[in-house]
Amino acid sequence: MPTTTPEHDKRVAEMTFSSVYPHYVTKVENKGRTQKELHEVIHWLTGFDDNQIKELIKEEVTFKEFFKRAKLNPKAKLITGVICGYRVENIENPLTRKARYLDKIIDELARGKKMEKILRT
Repeated sequence: MPTTTPEHDKRVAEMTFSSVYPHYVTKVENKGRTQKELHEVIHWLTGFDDNQIKELIKEEVTFKEFFKRAKLNPKAKLITGVICGYRVENIENPLTRKARYLDKIIDELARGKKMEKILRT
């Protein structure tokens, strides 16, 4: 598995949450899951509630700012596997790893994984 490059890490940091959020919604809804479930997994990982998610979208925060404000779930380190060609647990850049944690749990939701498994309960 390749490791991330500084350019990749910079691109992730500068990407806005609002630019990818609609893709998250489409991805899960196309697989029969709901926006409510999407918000549940985002809340589990970051601590953000529905109103905070809407505010972050409105503010067009970058992922750097998004994860700076987040209260990362202590169980996030249990998120493992490959997403976007990277093994999540091996990503050295902390911000990129957090962004891939989010991608990974949204992918698990879209693939129909049970909520208890996604939320590592």
